[in-house]
Amino acid sequence: MIEQRPAAAGSGMPLGIFGGSFDPVHLGHLRLAEEALETLQLERVRWIPAGQPWHRDALRTDASHRLAMVRLATASNPAFEVDAREAEAGAPGYTVDTLQALRAELGVEQPLVLILGADAFSRLHTWQRWKSLFELAHIGLATRAGQAVDPAALDGALATELSARLEHDPAVLRTAPAGAIVPFDMTALAISATDLRARLARGASCRYLAPTGVLDYIRHHRLY
Repeated sequence: MIEQRPAAAGSGMPLGIFGGSFDPVHLGHLRLAEEALETLQLERVRWIPAGQPWHRDALRTDASHRLAMVRLATASNPAFEVDAREAEAGAPGYTVDTLQALRAELGVEQPLVLILGADAFSRLHTWQRWKSLFELAHIGLATRAGQAVDPAALDGALATELSARLEHDPAVLRTAPAGAIVPFDMTALAISATDLRARLARGASCRYLAPTGVLDYIRHHRLY
């Protein structure tokens, strides 16, 4: 089920795709999605909480809770929508399969932009059918202000794709449905889900690190 805001007919603006475990969702996630929305000139950002990521050990927090927290965190932003397909699937999923499903639903002309941080991008060559991702979506590559991704630090095949597909003008995202890699600066916020879980486990304050509604939900359900 998708809590979706209607798109403007024929707008041609790209749709951002933001997946993750969000265990839990925090202000760093929200700020990243907001900056992608603005800098890449996206129409909306669709959040897709993972059910069970194939490349990670079993998550401690049930997908239903992580989905609920993302819904709470994004509810006040009309440019954010939540897609529950992976969280409700009950099995490990692959990003390429989700993008194929979205492409089938939205059509071949809709520009899609997969939003990735630099760390996730550096491991892209380990993902299932990773080269097919470029046939299905652009990549919005979030980097720390003033820092470019170093091709020398990447897997050779991934570095080749970066060199061939790198674009710096977000307008390119509206000219094709997929295929480009467009970097954008993100505000450096030293917030991580790992740190948040550790703080919660020892009873430390997490105020101003995650939305109040999310923290209330965590307390109510005694998560972490």
